[in-house]
Amino acid sequence: MIAAGTVRGTQSFVHTLTACWKRPSLTALEVLWRWAYGIPALAVIWYEAQRIVRETPVDWGALQRMTVLDPMGSATTMAKAMEALLPPVMHAVAWLGPVLVAVWVVVSAVGRTVVMRRADGRLHARLGTLIVLQAIRVVALLGSFAVWFAGMEWAAGLTVTGPIAVGNEPNLVGYFALVIVGTLGLFVLWAVVSWALSVAPLLAMLRGLGVGGSLAAAFRVGPLKSKLVEINLVMGIVKIALLVLAMVFSASPLPFESVVTPEFLFWWWVLVTAVYFVASDFFHVARQVAYLQLWRAYEISAPR
Repeated sequence: MIAAGTVRGTQSFVHTLTACWKRPSLTALEVLWRWAYGIPALAVIWYEAQRIVRETPVDWGALQRMTVLDPMGSATTMAKAMEALLPPVMHAVAWLGPVLVAVWVVVSAVGRTVVMRRADGRLHARLGTLIVLQAIRVVALLGSFAVWFAGMEWAAGLTVTGPIAVGNEPNLVGYFALVIVGTLGLFVLWAVVSWALSVAPLLAMLRGLGVGGSLAAAFRVGPLKSKLVEINLVMGIVKIALLVLAMVFSASPLPFESVVTPEFLFWWWVLVTAVYFVASDFFHVARQVAYLQLWRAYEISAPR
């Protein structure tokens, strides 16, 4: 095994990708537990969304007729739709959100335990600890979404609602530019700072630690810190690349819209979405295995 101090994190990560590719059962297990949660969750969300659409008086025809050639009219139409939809949506989120988060915390802890013990049978099963650690990570992630939403509100006030309030036309191009830059920036920042929350469950399984011990150990990884941050940052870039590729492939049939059927477009988008999620699951497994291999290498090369 390569000593931890003799190779960059990204170099070891490339080796890990090859190793994970040769063990498809790891990705299959990851896909299984994620989709076992995701498919029922999406079904419940779809049911609630359909109910809200049926019961909320919204001019859907006006939304379909929106155009960038009339930014003031489009902004007004969207504002009216949001005013009608937001109360029932927030009511559904108030009860459905906590339920989905709680189920995700338990299912992800079980799934992570199964996958990592498949990757290395010497790991301890610390299910209770992983549930708490997953809950902490979810709370931090939701906090990042709150920061994102606040940023989007600020961007809307600067480029849309602010100009409208003084009688000027909204700057939709500026708004979407701020949304894209802000979203990508926050995405990369989360990848850089969230490495400790990602590695803490692994340390709990490696050392048989509790919640406090694994979190403390995650912030005291010595020379491995830079490599873990590097791998986490690379994962963030990979996720962005996967999203871009998914959008490109989703849009690729649109130039032929006159000859393709709506059914073909639907199933094409379903296929692209499924491939995206499988690829994303593969890289999630690769990151955890990369952390594990780096730590095993560090344990071997560390002075006794």
